[in-house]
Amino acid sequence: MSLIAVNDPQDARIEAYTLVRERDLVGRQGRFVAEGEVVLRHLLKAGSRYEAESVLIAENRVAALADLVETTPVPVYVASPAVMDSVVGFPIHRGILGIGRIGAPATADEVLANPGPGDRILVVAGVGNHDNMGGLFRAAAGFGARAVVLDSTACDPLYRKAIRVSVGASLITPWVRLGRGQDFIELLSRFGYAPWALTPSGEEVLSQVRAEGPVAVIVGAEGPGLSPSILAKSRRLSIPMSPGFDSLNVGTAAAIALHHLASQI
Repeated sequence: MSLIAVNDPQDARIEAYTLVRERDLVGRQGRFVAEGEVVLRHLLKAGSRYEAESVLIAENRVAALADLVETTPVPVYVASPAVMDSVVGFPIHRGILGIGRIGAPATADEVLANPGPGDRILVVAGVGNHDNMGGLFRAAAGFGARAVVLDSTACDPLYRKAIRVSVGASLITPWVRLGRGQDFIELLSRFGYAPWALTPSGEEVLSQVRAEGPVAVIVGAEGPGLSPSILAKSRRLSIPMSPGFDSLNVGTAAAIALHHLASQI
């Protein structure tokens, strides 16, 4: 693939990269931004569930990405750091961006059916912070979760910041979003996953329990946590902490639980 030099921030060929932060707010009509080398490599690797449309990199990053750009089947635009900063609307220190296209959403049958006895999934209810969402996907990928299930109120894991914080995990970890009002406890039961809800008021200590078959670790938003109806239908587990402090970042809590489960396989 030949590199395409871009010298004008108004060049129509790179219009998709303009004013990145503003577009984060209004949406991209089925597209997303991949930021950073590791994330871009996940997007471009063979077998990705997402389709890359183009790449924009700073000229001082070309040599380091030679193996990638030489085999990339999409347009690779190259600009000076100053031009790139002008295009995206802020200093883009990584100097590496890509545009991906979102395909048809996955279904629960595709990502949850026929679990093995050691399968673990992560269920995310009501988490609206994109940093936390990225951390949750990173934990899921890091500890071998089969998939992530989102309720209808959870934020978008393909938001630019969520992808970046996940270090590309949200591009490689299968996930499914449930419809409004859909009972995910019933769904988990139908596919054979035992619901383990993380809560400071848990009746059992996480480190003292063992999984007997597929498990779904369920986490909620920091502050309100999980709803009473979810807790009533789940095995409620806590992570003991120092006196006077009873909560962790939701991504940290999920990572501890998934690590605990991974150590049992």
